[in-house]
Amino acid sequence: MNGEAALVIVVVVVGLVVRRQLRTRPVRRTGSLVTPVLLGVLGMVGIGFGVASVLKDHPLSASAGVLLVVSLAVAAGFGAARARTVRVWRGTGDEVLRKGTAATTGLWLVSVGAHYGLGRWIDHAAGAGVLGAVSLYAYLAIGLGTQNVLVRRRAVALEPGGVTGRLSAGA
Repeated sequence: MNGEAALVIVVVVVGLVVRRQLRTRPVRRTGSLVTPVLLGVLGMVGIGFGVASVLKDHPLSASAGVLLVVSLAVAAGFGAARARTVRVWRGTGDEVLRKGTAATTGLWLVSVGAHYGLGRWIDHAAGAGVLGAVSLYAYLAIGLGTQNVLVRRRAVALEPGGVTGRLSAGA
């Protein structure tokens, strides 16, 4: 796959994630984990492919590995920051609703830009291969998963019965 095709895929995936976040929708017990889990599986495959792409030329450097871990920690940090920008409120019934804001979108854009920069740095440190570039799905999975867990934690407090209340089941 060439760089242009990869860029189109990235723009489409991130665009779909951000678009979905800007819609009003219920906070669900498991539904908000489906996308991060899917992205996580793609991320693990991508990282495996990225490591293999480096190892075919030379050993993976410690600095590239450390930068990959830093990149994934940055993803979690952005996820936590975005979670604070998502509106969470109790609807007319017993369901709790969520909707991203302009700040959520802005943080998504900055987050993707941060991954782009870190990915280039990882690839430079690795000296070969595409580890930084293909770690995007893992980056998205960790960031989105962190965001969704923290939004769900805020939503639980709004459920009938407070902390012991349950979020609506389903996707």
